[in-house]
Amino acid sequence: MTEDDYEILERKTVCQSYFRIDRYMLRHRLFGGGWSQPLMREVFERGHSVAALLYDPHADVVVLIEQFRAGAMAAKMGPWLIECVAGIIDEGEKPEDVARREAVEECGCTLGRIEPIGEFLYSTGACSEVCHLFVGEVDSSNAGGVFGLADEHEDIKTHIVPVATAIEWLDSQKIDNAAMLIAVSWLARHHTALRQRWLVP
Repeated sequence: MTEDDYEILERKTVCQSYFRIDRYMLRHRLFGGGWSQPLMREVFERGHSVAALLYDPHADVVVLIEQFRAGAMAAKMGPWLIECVAGIIDEGEKPEDVARREAVEECGCTLGRIEPIGEFLYSTGACSEVCHLFVGEVDSSNAGGVFGLADEHEDIKTHIVPVATAIEWLDSQKIDNAAMLIAVSWLARHHTALRQRWLVP
């Protein structure tokens, strides 16, 4: 189906704070033919984002971050999550530029080569956010410490983890957020080829 197969009857912003919630009245074509009845859906608008899995091919490790997440707290899960570096795309920014900025801000790492893994939606039923996911080359020899922007109340701890350990975390369900699940799954499949490619000067 295409954009011709749905119709927005009304859109209204019902909450405008740090984020925005829009309420839609819409209808769409049915698989069995004809159109649906008008229906109401609310969509959380937080902008589009970037996440990057930082990989050191020489040490064969990934550089990850840990920070407090209010959404995980509200979901009654452990609110300190192990994650990829990530951030929201500001007006006029390119996704790759965001990955490079966030690597510096969140763990003090400068990215070398960078490759796209893909794009995905976090929560298709309620949120418009598209995440652009990358793998970025880093030198982990000087990584480590606590980072983050004070004016954004960030308190971010860096972890340097062998690739094999990250994959074990994936298999043991220790990883509990979407960007990390996708990134480490991708790395498990492409690790050998990526390392060979990036070990070439």
